[in-house]
Amino acid sequence: MTKRILKVAIGGFILAATGASVLAQDAMPGNLTPQGQNPKGLHVFIWAGLKSHGEGAHDYPQFLADWSKLLTQHGAVVQGALRAPSAADLEGTDVVVLYKGDAGYLTDSEKSVLSAYVKRGGGFVSLHDSLCGPDPAWFASITGGAKKHGETNFSQGELHYTVVDKDNPIVKDMTDMTIADESFFSITWASNPGVHALVTTVIPGGSHKDEVVPQMWTYEHTVPGGQPARAFVWMQGHNYTSFSNPQIQPTLLRGIAWAAKKSADELIPLYVPPAGIRGGRGGSGRGRGAAPAAAQ
Repeated sequence: MTKRILKVAIGGFILAATGASVLAQDAMPGNLTPQGQNPKGLHVFIWAGLKSHGEGAHDYPQFLADWSKLLTQHGAVVQGALRAPSAADLEGTDVVVLYKGDAGYLTDSEKSVLSAYVKRGGGFVSLHDSLCGPDPAWFASITGGAKKHGETNFSQGELHYTVVDKDNPIVKDMTDMTIADESFFSITWASNPGVHALVTTVIPGGSHKDEVVPQMWTYEHTVPGGQPARAFVWMQGHNYTSFSNPQIQPTLLRGIAWAAKKSADELIPLYVPPAGIRGGRGGSGRGRGAAPAAAQ
């Protein structure tokens, strides 16, 4: 299969799976709002990657498909790609949602685009191992914390979540719970300012057994000469089923809205287009508001 055919095939898969206007390789102009979407919605760019790992794990393309649809249903205007966003992609974008393995491997050009976006105050959300790469200190300047590729810095098993800031609007409806996924440790943390932990877990095994490590946090910072920026990080998501956990899904919606400098509840209600502008085949058809289908 040639590169051109592969590009068309991937794009067709994403469009068919989402029912939303998201292309795998070529995102729409930031000023274009497709029919049926909220013209006043916050603008999200989903930065995903090609699938890695076995069945049901690290399903980045499925996330692009499912969450572009879910976020649209909740009033966001969504673009996305299986590559790093360009400067044109980020024009008008409120928040980048990153779910791609080892995304810390960036070219100088990609770093420059991302740095400029954060400097102007753009929001950022990192999920699972997206913040892994060769230079965790640099990536921690965006997300508040990152981990180095090639090190043993994860542990699998049952994780007990402890919500450490129950008054925070992002986790206001989350209770302490247990989730089967990966936890991370040996994090390179930003300082001055540091992160604000929302959820911690006790590492279940290995050399860091019993260490308490944040697994969900916020990071507010200002690049010198720039505008205040926000990042929200959730370190689980190895198992794709974790995204449809009834406590996790609304928490992620709140984290995305918060990182975009909106009310944390901005994306909680379903969006209902005013009468007369329900364009497109997606409309308000069956399954509206359903949780994304988990990988089997």
